[in-house]
Amino acid sequence: MIEAGREVIRTEARALGLLGEAIGSSFADAVERLAGTSGRVVVSGMGKSGHIGCKIAATLASTGTPAMFVHPGEASHGDLGMITRGDAVLALSNSGETSELRDLTLYTRRFDIPLIAMVGRAKSTLAETADAVLLVPEVGEACPMGLAPTTSTTCMLALGDALAVALLRRRGFTPHDFALFHPGGKLGSQLMRVEELMHKGDDLPLIASGSLLSDAVLEMTGKRLGCVGVVDGDGLLTGIITDGDIRRQMSADLLSRRVEEVMTKDPRRIGPRALAAEAVNEMNLRGPRPITVLFVVEDGRPIGALHLHDCLRAGIA
Repeated sequence: MIEAGREVIRTEARALGLLGEAIGSSFADAVERLAGTSGRVVVSGMGKSGHIGCKIAATLASTGTPAMFVHPGEASHGDLGMITRGDAVLALSNSGETSELRDLTLYTRRFDIPLIAMVGRAKSTLAETADAVLLVPEVGEACPMGLAPTTSTTCMLALGDALAVALLRRRGFTPHDFALFHPGGKLGSQLMRVEELMHKGDDLPLIASGSLLSDAVLEMTGKRLGCVGVVDGDGLLTGIITDGDIRRQMSADLLSRRVEEVMTKDPRRIGPRALAAEAVNEMNLRGPRPITVLFVVEDGRPIGALHLHDCLRAGIA
């Protein structure tokens, strides 16, 4: 059984190698046609090809190419109305002769909708009908009977990923764009920006340089971030005082001293557009000891503050 499993992997790996070598002008043509559409990419296929098509549609949609899956059987019973002239169709069929795709392919020809075929046979009805053809190498299925879709569906899945990533690069899709489509789960949290989590406005603990430490303690206590930022006459951040600083400086005259005597000068800071994950790294990895708060600045002026606990609650760590 172990050898049987290894043979399947070897067969599919060989097919993927051939697929990679075969990618050329037809692939580039397909990418350009999909990128040029003003609507959505409509993916369709029957059976196992259909299951792969669902995954391809989901990957396209999550990486900046609007897409959806339409079942070819449902398409023949009214769902063709979902497809408009601004769309493009990606049809999957290893044989290229899937009868259920016939109405869909005829519809694309009638309304001049771009049709990209992902097939295993160049001389097939679907391939000869399509505007662009993505060929799956004829290596044979990994199934000992050569019947169950295995190698062919693996290649289709890889081709779908290749299309999605090529389109992603062509569109200049960024990590921030990715975050917009993945607000939930670990992926979304890792792509959140500092400005989405920071405390701002009246929640921002700030005090003017020259102030008494007693006033700084009141500001710190009221804002509940365990620190207060010190700003000069131009509103520039010049220092930070934490509750730890106050404990370390405890003396009878402490509260009557000026903030400049206790503050840490030129504190660590971060910009609002930075990833929150970068802020966590800044807190943990730089300087003589970890810190729990970063002031968020623009042009040297504090506009927010980010606490480590805010990041932990958002799942960033």
